[in-house]
Amino acid sequence: MANAEKTIVIAGAGSIGCYVGGCLALAGRKVVFLARPGIATALLGGGLRITDLDGRDRSIRPESVTTAAAALASADVVLVTVKNGATEEMASLVAGHARGDVVVVSLQNGVGNADRFRAVLGGRTVLAGMVPFNVVQSAIGNLPLHVHRASDGKVMIEDGVTGLAGLLDVEGLGVETHPDMKAVQWGKLLINLNKALVALSGLPLASELADRRWRRILAGQIDEALAAMKALHIAPARIGGLRPGLLSKLLRLPDWLFRLVARRMLAIDPQARSSMWDDLQRGRPTEIGDLQGAVLSLAEKAGTPAPLLKRVTALVQQAEREKRGSPGLTPEAVTG
Repeated sequence: MANAEKTIVIAGAGSIGCYVGGCLALAGRKVVFLARPGIATALLGGGLRITDLDGRDRSIRPESVTTAAAALASADVVLVTVKNGATEEMASLVAGHARGDVVVVSLQNGVGNADRFRAVLGGRTVLAGMVPFNVVQSAIGNLPLHVHRASDGKVMIEDGVTGLAGLLDVEGLGVETHPDMKAVQWGKLLINLNKALVALSGLPLASELADRRWRRILAGQIDEALAAMKALHIAPARIGGLRPGLLSKLLRLPDWLFRLVARRMLAIDPQARSSMWDDLQRGRPTEIGDLQGAVLSLAEKAGTPAPLLKRVTALVQQAEREKRGSPGLTPEAVTG
């Protein structure tokens, strides 16, 4: 599979998709950006600027940008970066256009998207993946389209296709395989519970994490999630080298001590926020149902309480309905 002539289709070239696809294209990979009309127009009109937390600043004019799903027919590899709500739609497009030997990799949030693709794609190869970093995208209309990786980490993909990680592992985009992607995804989901708090506060991620009041809300959600997981014998992977059970203790430390012991967690671009915040700002549906909602489903099945997760979910859903962007809540308003 590690062949630079393989065609990689980015299925859903938004912020993550443009960053991943841009890094691959800059490394000489054959990349097709399958995008919404607004993104496609921006890429064709002004190209793509890609920056990251490590100081890289690179630009490219993608060779192949399209809004037509027929482009999937050329794919050797499909990297799926659409939001969770578009999973079934994209799976149907892949089923209708892609070859039988295509390799599909879900680089989406949540834990069930690869299974949702498998249910539609039958015998095609589908692998789960996990993107650990945040990507900030410039406003549509600003040219060139600018995507910035605002935090660190390597992309993880499910083991199963020899050479695939080598094909995707390029400058600015570290990729490695993992034998237990479900555990990795559950571990990432615990961290992703913070996306809603950034969305509700309107604060940059670094500022929100620097405030113990917000960290205690995240810790409470993690505790509720871990109780449900334990009841159902789900073992999430370590997070940044920490056992999940220690994460909530770390988050509850006083601010001064947290800054000392969690430097890696705070190594984030000062202006980075979350994709859920971006969705609220743009008036789009969020992924709250696949993040907090996934844990609430577990808690209901396990019979464990999850009042804080319910409260956070309700507040995000209210903000979605109001379509006024982030409500700019205080921690006290969230805890009620």
